[in-house]
Amino acid sequence: MKVNLWGVRGSIPTTGADTAYYGGNTSCASVWEDGWLLVLDGGSGMHRLELKHPLHQKRIDILLTHLHLDHIQGLGFFRPFFDPEMEIHLWGPASSYRTLHSRLSRYLSPPLFPVLLRDLPCKLILHEVENSTFEIGPFRIQSSYVIHPGPTVGFRVQGHRTVFTYLPDHEPALGKSGMISDTTWISGIELASGADVLLHDAQYSADEYLSRKGWGHSSMEDAAHFASFARVKHLLLSHHDPARTDTKLNELFTHFLGDKQHAFRVELAREGMELTL
Repeated sequence: MKVNLWGVRGSIPTTGADTAYYGGNTSCASVWEDGWLLVLDGGSGMHRLELKHPLHQKRIDILLTHLHLDHIQGLGFFRPFFDPEMEIHLWGPASSYRTLHSRLSRYLSPPLFPVLLRDLPCKLILHEVENSTFEIGPFRIQSSYVIHPGPTVGFRVQGHRTVFTYLPDHEPALGKSGMISDTTWISGIELASGADVLLHDAQYSADEYLSRKGWGHSSMEDAAHFASFARVKHLLLSHHDPARTDTKLNELFTHFLGDKQHAFRVELAREGMELTL
């Protein structure tokens, strides 16, 4: 399984020399195995996604965690949508009040975008997921609703031998006393349990989180606490604050590490990163 990160920034894209190392594009990752390509989220990083490997029957599956703008703003710039020979399956969280097609069409239509969702020339098939389990080629995928404003899911992607868990927007510590100790009730814990790699929201420092509870994001400390409960092997801290320069990110990460010892590898997610699992 190969995992590529195309965007790891949160909320809004950033540009400039001071964010060039970790990258300024919003959430997008890809997972490839045996000719099958999964694209996780459609943030601005999606326009950088390279089709490096031959595709199985010209099919791509896009899995959206939720429909906040920073996770869908790249959809209209994804070239395979405009290929009439391409079959694209788009998976997204179900909602109790509107269909996935209706909600996506609010963005992919004038005046926000010049091309209507229904006019895309590819063969487009939409799937609504909840607390679901489904298979795509060699992948067994589990989706579950997680704590974040609006219908939001996380994904557990299991290949032949490895597991990649994707939780870019997640606040498992929301509550009166922070993250509870009974893992049965921790948001997203089943998705992350024993994962080879967990990409997790870590937008804030511990001090910043105190004034941002309920905003739907995590501190680096809470992300590591969650990863420890889940017994993951490798943690990627992601959804970097748009105001955070590379220098500030490094300073914050160094402070976060301190003298602590973790039972897993931990590092900052970086745009352009490729992992072989």
